[in-house]
Amino acid sequence: MKELIVISAIGSDRTGLVLDVSKAILECGGNILESRMTALGSEFAVLLLVSGHWHTLTKLESEFKKLSEAANLTISIRRTTERPARPDVLTYSVDAVCLDQPGVLYNLAGFFSTRGIDIGDVSTRNFNAIHTGASMFAVQLIIHVPSKIQIASLREEFMELCDRMNLDAILEPFKT
Repeated sequence: MKELIVISAIGSDRTGLVLDVSKAILECGGNILESRMTALGSEFAVLLLVSGHWHTLTKLESEFKKLSEAANLTISIRRTTERPARPDVLTYSVDAVCLDQPGVLYNLAGFFSTRGIDIGDVSTRNFNAIHTGASMFAVQLIIHVPSKIQIASLREEFMELCDRMNLDAILEPFKT
């Protein structure tokens, strides 16, 4: 029976880091099901969901201890299970852009949390506006809205929040 493991790793950004991590998984017989990998400052962060038989995961735990020392990585490993299907939610995406300001993600997370809406994925980035060079902030969320919530009301409340925060945002059904 296949089991699941979550692996997070962070280390100095360098060429070959993704190769080292994926090689260790392949050589132990694991299969990467999902991943997020990105440079954050001068560090590189890896988050993986890996499947394998129990002995594969045991080998991975051992192999990643060695890799941690050899590649100077901070690694965390945690066994997990599949997330159950959620037929009672509607999946939406949120995209927002604004002048960079503290608290944008905090306010968005608070808005959705107080309404019982689960955030399934978050991605943020800073960039400079093309013409003005102003520091901008962008956030993309995948949210799971309970089917009992009226989307029209949610959208109206969301747009009011965006107006107060001066966010240019959209809330729309998630397109797979």
